[in-house]
Amino acid sequence: MKRFHLAISTHDLDASVTEYSQRLGCTPEIIVRNEYALWRSDALNLSVRVDHTSSPGTLRHLGWEDPEAAAFRQDTDTNGILWEVFNAAQQASEIQQQWPEAEDYLANDIRDE
Repeated sequence: MKRFHLAISTHDLDASVTEYSQRLGCTPEIIVRNEYALWRSDALNLSVRVDHTSSPGTLRHLGWEDPEAAAFRQDTDTNGILWEVFNAAQQASEIQQQWPEAEDYLANDIRDE
């Protein structure tokens, strides 16, 4: 099943984790302390990343987590919004490349989806 992907920026990861966990009714699957958090629900893939160069809540990009995506791809729509398409394993690989310490958080079922 495809999940809609929403990626936003924050200045306070801990506050974002608390609030979005309440809003989504679940805790993040991955937290990279002071850097990044990722939630997956049945319909949504939400990532929050610390970025002090933009305002909190700024849209980073949109996309789809699609188990049938053969390769990661991105393009920009007519409104200048960056869209990504990826599968869970591709996202896990990107997270691990960005934050090698996240390996402990990347469950095998995420890498192998």
